[in-house]
Amino acid sequence: MPAYDFICNACQKRFDVFMTYSEYGVKAVHCTHCGSGNVRRRMTKVRIAKSAESRMDGLESELTSFEGLEEDPRALGRMMKKLGNEMGEDLPAEFDEVVDRLEAGQSPEEIESALPDLGESAADE
Repeated sequence: MPAYDFICNACQKRFDVFMTYSEYGVKAVHCTHCGSGNVRRRMTKVRIAKSAESRMDGLESELTSFEGLEEDPRALGRMMKKLGNEMGEDLPAEFDEVVDRLEAGQSPEEIESALPDLGESAADE
């Protein structure tokens, strides 16, 4: 069931209301804070679901522009973060740690020596 964001015109507080698509626009909405019916819908960002294939196709052109990343750890970290976000999956905490270290300017070699056990659990499977 979708959650709809509202703002109360009386108390100016935001609140969410869960309702079915068929209830939206028909069911009366009241502020969960003060009970007023004087509310307005808050427009939020729209998320568009994309297939894994279309996400990867969109990244393909960007990946070709990342030549020389081995000399720029910060750019490599930004690229890895973007790839991680586009994957749409939960990545291990180690991924975030590596990306954070790259974005801080640490080289892949420095990260590998600081985290010698990195990737061992995936290699063991």
